[in-house]
Amino acid sequence: MLATVERKGRKMQRAVLVTASVLAVLASSTRGALGGVHYSGERYAELPSAWRGLIADLRALRGIGWTQPGVAESPLRKSYYETAVRLEAAARDRPLSADEVSDLGALWLRLGNAPKAVHILREGQRKYPRHFAILANLGSAWQKTGDLSQAAEALRQAVALAPERWRKYEEYHLRLVTLRMREPPGTVALDDLFGVRFVADRGQYRAGQLAASERKKLPADAVAIAQQLALWMPDDARLIWLMAELANAQGDLRAASDLFDMCVGQYALAAPEARSHRAIVKQALTQAEKQLPGPTTAKAEHQAHVGLSVRSTRPLVIRRLDLSQLPPVTKSGDNALPWPLLMETSLDREFRPRFHPRLKELDGLRVSITGFMQPLTDDLEMNSFMLIEYPTGCWYCEAPEITAIVLVELPEDKNITYTRNMVKIVGTLKLNDRDPEDFLYTIRDARVSEVD
Repeated sequence: MLATVERKGRKMQRAVLVTASVLAVLASSTRGALGGVHYSGERYAELPSAWRGLIADLRALRGIGWTQPGVAESPLRKSYYETAVRLEAAARDRPLSADEVSDLGALWLRLGNAPKAVHILREGQRKYPRHFAILANLGSAWQKTGDLSQAAEALRQAVALAPERWRKYEEYHLRLVTLRMREPPGTVALDDLFGVRFVADRGQYRAGQLAASERKKLPADAVAIAQQLALWMPDDARLIWLMAELANAQGDLRAASDLFDMCVGQYALAAPEARSHRAIVKQALTQAEKQLPGPTTAKAEHQAHVGLSVRSTRPLVIRRLDLSQLPPVTKSGDNALPWPLLMETSLDREFRPRFHPRLKELDGLRVSITGFMQPLTDDLEMNSFMLIEYPTGCWYCEAPEITAIVLVELPEDKNITYTRNMVKIVGTLKLNDRDPEDFLYTIRDARVSEVD
């Protein structure tokens, strides 16, 4: 997937990357479906998704239900809250439809008010007793309040009414709730959702390994199932742990480490087994990361691990850009270059780009953007590199769309040492709508700094 560098010593042939990336864009746009905690305002690409994109969207969904005094709420939370208020105002003037009741319950569940969601959805169930989404959301709301018995009853009804698209996921959700009903209070063990022990051939835990006998037990769509459940319940640490084990079983140590960090570090999961597995994976990852992830090592990594055949780079389909949130373009200072603006670029059948008018306005001006470095070669010292929104585990499995890659060129006499940390780029934006073998976006004379 990483191609050779030609023009100016740092130009990449785009033919292979365009083919894979454009097909991914088209696939995700045609296969999208309503999902999450069944709210019609959430759209998802088909699962399984690349781990890095999933992690980014889990954080976004979790942020909807999180507030802290003195800290600005996320734009997504604000949008969900405003939509909930509008639906409640409508309910004072007229009866809500079944879909609207389902949406209102889902919104309050996402916003962190499960008791309110239960009240709304129970009232809706009385009026619309055979509405699948109301029952499914009610099951999730009961689960969030800790009443697993009520959750199981609602989910059993939801499974019976579920469309084919959702039946398997709802069945596994019911299985998860049933398993937890049987546990002693305070249990923090790994959910035995698939009947698999995540151990190597000799019965011990190993980084990047899963015994062949255990691998046979995993359903082919185990990752998609776990991802969907986590998207419905993004603050469930034990589900994050399960996904960490699945990522490790595939040999994706970076994704496994990030997921272990989420459940243990961010979610404070008090499970000794999760903490010991985290330490084992991190130690192996430290050794693996001594090599620079350039074209040679990226290909070797890809061939070495049991890769995830992803169907989307991230599960949440990006909403259209809200231009009202962006300041006017300035010719005298630095202009923010948000990733959603780049993702507004579309490609025709000849792979010719159509840029957003605001992006055209930024052509030739100074811009600033944050992201992660992806080397073009195996060299540690670089004069140019690719910038992507979030780091990939395996470039061959998780390469972003061509519309989500920026070529960064430093001044000719400057080099920078590769870092895995997020960086801030400031430089002059140049758009490309003529040369199909060059990048769509280049930032020239760039200045690179790390982000705190």
